[in-house]
Amino acid sequence: MSDRLAEVREFWNSVADDWDIQVGDDGDSNRRLNSDPVLWNFVGDVRELRILDAGCGTGYLSRKLASQGAIVTAIDLSERMIEIAREKANQNGQNINFHVDNCETMDSLEDNFFNAIVSNYVLMDVPDLENTMRAFNRVLKVNGIAVVVFSHPCFPQSRAIVIEDGESLYRWSFAYFEPQKCVDPPW
Repeated sequence: MSDRLAEVREFWNSVADDWDIQVGDDGDSNRRLNSDPVLWNFVGDVRELRILDAGCGTGYLSRKLASQGAIVTAIDLSERMIEIAREKANQNGQNINFHVDNCETMDSLEDNFFNAIVSNYVLMDVPDLENTMRAFNRVLKVNGIAVVVFSHPCFPQSRAIVIEDGESLYRWSFAYFEPQKCVDPPW
């Protein structure tokens, strides 16, 4: 595992419990109101389809897919995220196959197995997108689909990026292609 991937895993392990509170059982407001309706439009009727939730986090989308009749496998790099996801699925009486695995290799998954992959706000954390796309292609059936949701570049994971001299570089939507220094962030 690369150093960057190990950092990502450690970060998500450290915030998993707080993340679960933020996202909740139905997704946060951004997911419920913005991205999930679009995702569901692309995924369509999932009954009896084998679906991979790649980067499942605490499993809110995995549980929704299972409740709609999908046969769900879910992976996440974070052991704690998978632990929470598994607990919640068990509490709901849902049979979801959870694995600690990463999107770059998907070593725990069979070739040519899934009808669809959903990856919801995950790929911005994946250091090697080329290998990730190869892994997606490997586990998808012929004519399978991958539905990928990711953040627009004006909404970085963090509101500020610390630069060399200790100052913060803030970005906001009216100039998202041109990061600008500011003393007081606009929010």
